[in-house]
Amino acid sequence: MSELKVHASACDIEPMVHIEEIRAAFAARLKVALSANDMPSWGAGARLAKLAGVTPKASSKWLNGESMPGGAKMLALASALKVRVEWLEYGRGEMKEGPAPESRPLSPQPAEIPAFPTEDDAEDAYVHIKQYSALLSAGPGHANEHVEIRGTLAFKREWIRYMGLNPKNLKVIYAQGSSMEPTINDRDVLLVDESRLDPVDGQVFALFSENKGAIVKRLIFSDLEGWIVRSDNPDKALYADLKIPDGEIHEHRILGRVIWRGGVL
Repeated sequence: MSELKVHASACDIEPMVHIEEIRAAFAARLKVALSANDMPSWGAGARLAKLAGVTPKASSKWLNGESMPGGAKMLALASALKVRVEWLEYGRGEMKEGPAPESRPLSPQPAEIPAFPTEDDAEDAYVHIKQYSALLSAGPGHANEHVEIRGTLAFKREWIRYMGLNPKNLKVIYAQGSSMEPTINDRDVLLVDESRLDPVDGQVFALFSENKGAIVKRLIFSDLEGWIVRSDNPDKALYADLKIPDGEIHEHRILGRVIWRGGVL
């Protein structure tokens, strides 16, 4: 009798393990598709949520191998990520459709356009970066439901080149609140590089949280606790650290790295 019970228990466990393996394999393919579309792990859950019309919590479960989307959501993801749905769901065949014969170029591609200004505009000593009405909260967060462009701010072209920046990736946004004092004060001007989306230990980033909206914080990495979103303000009773376990980084999107700040001393 006991032998039958052991056998039955093994049969109950085996399908569960099989399902977990399927989910893990799907999560791995999903991350490959994200990488192919230049989507970083940070905030991937929020991006996928918008693509599939679900909550960031649900999409994070896909990335963590805890669940899989249904047929309609799977098709929406495959279409948005430009991959074959059979590959994404089952791992069958190639990730992407091969190019049709007529779509292949018959002549060399045009030369790549230089990222930085050429000699034609070398006389212009300044780069004019667009200023946005959006606010990065150095406090509880800011929704920024309506954003407008409000003129430009001039930066020396020589400095932009020295810093290795591309003007196309830069925007000027203002800080609001005191959680990042004394590094960043209320109403300080911030230059944000939107191309720098990978977290870097000790650096200041503009982040988007589903709960708080747009915020500006310092990212700290701990071997024991994972990534920590930290305010520079020493009053931790008001501005406590936010710990983000590895399984939840997909729900916090990096908007860009803060390169420079300007304000009243």
